[in-house]
Amino acid sequence: MKITPFLSYQISQLGKDVSLPNSKRNYCKVNETKINNIAEYGENALGEVDMFLKTARTEEQVIDGLFVLDKMLDNKVSGIDKLYPTLSRFNETNSPNIQVMLAGIYRKTLVPDAFGPLNKMLYKQITKPNSPYFDATEEIGGAVLEYITNYKPHTHI
Repeated sequence: MKITPFLSYQISQLGKDVSLPNSKRNYCKVNETKINNIAEYGENALGEVDMFLKTARTEEQVIDGLFVLDKMLDNKVSGIDKLYPTLSRFNETNSPNIQVMLAGIYRKTLVPDAFGPLNKMLYKQITKPNSPYFDATEEIGGAVLEYITNYKPHTHI
């Protein structure tokens, strides 16, 4: 599928209609139609999504961009693991919402470099939980367990 002005416009709108968790809802709400429209472009949209995430400044923008990547992973789009250098800029975030989204992506891509940051996120959440609406350790800990479960030691002869 070719990159179109429609796709560029949709990506430019990421973050504009995200609702963060609140006392009545323990998860983020996104515009699923927009997310699905972008994700349908698959590998052809990765470059633009990558550029968007490199310049994302708000929590809502980051969350929407990560939702797109998560949907692409569900659609079996390849190459998302190559975006780790961009994703890693969010590894030090204190936002439990971003941490949960990153953990979900790392859980699906199993990029080796993400294992340490996931453990650091888990430690942060265990020692100083910072969401009154949900427990981020569930997703982050699940991602750590996924890495451990899928660990394949290197054998050297």
